[in-house]
Amino acid sequence: MSEPLLSVVVPVYGCRECLKDLCSRLSTSIRKCVGNDYEIILVNDASPDDPWPLMRTLAAEDGHIRGINLSRNFGQHYAITAGLDHCVGDWVVVMDCDLQDRPEDIPKLYSVALTGYDIVVGVRATRQDTFFKKLGSRLFYRVFDFFTGTTIDNRIGNFGVYSRKVIDSVCAMREQNRSFGLFAVWVGFKRKEVEIDRDGRAAGHSSYTLKKLLRLALDSIVAHSNTLLLLSVKLGLLMSVTSLLAAAWLVVKYLTWGTPLLGWTSLMVTIVFSTGLIIGSIGILGLYIGKIFDEVKGRPLYIIESTTFSEKRGR
Repeated sequence: MSEPLLSVVVPVYGCRECLKDLCSRLSTSIRKCVGNDYEIILVNDASPDDPWPLMRTLAAEDGHIRGINLSRNFGQHYAITAGLDHCVGDWVVVMDCDLQDRPEDIPKLYSVALTGYDIVVGVRATRQDTFFKKLGSRLFYRVFDFFTGTTIDNRIGNFGVYSRKVIDSVCAMREQNRSFGLFAVWVGFKRKEVEIDRDGRAAGHSSYTLKKLLRLALDSIVAHSNTLLLLSVKLGLLMSVTSLLAAAWLVVKYLTWGTPLLGWTSLMVTIVFSTGLIIGSIGILGLYIGKIFDEVKGRPLYIIESTTFSEKRGR
């Protein structure tokens, strides 16, 4: 088979039950766009429901399907990276495995991309998520926009069609803290957003707990912005100026009206508050140093245990 015109990269975690249906719907939808010039790359991120045997079976039955089995759970965006490193299509679709991203929307996004766009992403007009998940997503992007000076619609996920030069640019970014959607925003290129509907989850449940979402938010802010460091500097300067003004005012009161310098309680509160801010600032600095430590170790982003194809195909 010649190099596929369209590649679809799907990280797989907790969705074994719907993989067969996913591949069937993908094949039907993609053939409407490019005929048989396509590949579907499924990346098993050490899913607990053990989808690898099924992935091998699907790959054996359909030469368009290729499977990658990671040695352990690295995370969604690392699995996406593994798929992107091994796809060879001129255009690449990135989507989730749970069928919330509808394969039937790919022809719509692809046709828009052919009109002169390098990135065409789906904007979720309808979203079958819980109220708290929607609220958490909205708050995350509000905070992220504030710290990074960007504007990202919280209805946008990874689902979209990306040109080869976009994918090559994203793959060139080998930093440890990964977020495919944020990378796609950072690299630029001509971008279009298209409204699509989003279905309910066909299998499994979200692996993103509140703790993981908060960790992702903090990691993303630290990786993409130094605003936290600047805020700690500004807050320190503000406190220093305020304390100098307060000290000057107390001296003036004492010299002018003889007001005694009382206030042991307020003094202790100020000390505890200042100490908390100092420790917090050191903690923020520690987060950035920790990220530097992760980068300088130079560890691989993922490790592949096995594939259903020869790895020399990889880029």
